[in-house]
Amino acid sequence: MASTLVIACGALARELRDIVAVNHLDFVTIECLPAKLHNTPGDITAAVAARIEQARGRYERLFVAYADCGTGGDLDRLLAKEGIERLPGAHCNEFYATPPVFAAIHDAEPGTFYLTDYLVRHFDNLVFRGLGLDQNPGLRDDYFGNYRRVMHLAQRDDPLLEEGGRDAARRLDLDYERTLVGYGDLETAIVELRLV
Repeated sequence: MASTLVIACGALARELRDIVAVNHLDFVTIECLPAKLHNTPGDITAAVAARIEQARGRYERLFVAYADCGTGGDLDRLLAKEGIERLPGAHCNEFYATPPVFAAIHDAEPGTFYLTDYLVRHFDNLVFRGLGLDQNPGLRDDYFGNYRRVMHLAQRDDPLLEEGGRDAARRLDLDYERTLVGYGDLETAIVELRLV
């Protein structure tokens, strides 16, 4: 099989390693960019472009494990020019849940803040401190005043992660719900690399 580099969001690292190991995808190398790029989505495309440039000639195939992730189509324009595919959808919530399931969850309550297992594990750093809520609690209403619930789209059935999700919802003063979605279209896309 063609040697393949997956340029990935750091928030997907654990799940991607699991998918590669379980499916014996020995031809796949995963290299992750910092997950904190999600706090500055305008920087994602440039970071992916730099990694593509570094990888030229070292792999037979490249794949990008990002959805659009707030790049406003910039990532798609870059990848179209480079002839490289990426994960489907607008964001990880969509490809984890799959588009029809995500659409149903979203339509049921548009005022939903989504957590993945990664975001539960890193809630303090990326959300609480990352958005300055630790220093300015009043920002909670500015950021989350129009939300009604937290939806934890769980990759694993893990009571500690569920407890962390509940705690995050409590700290945001929102209702908590959880749906076990697994790896969804992330796993499908990575496993299909063996078919190309």
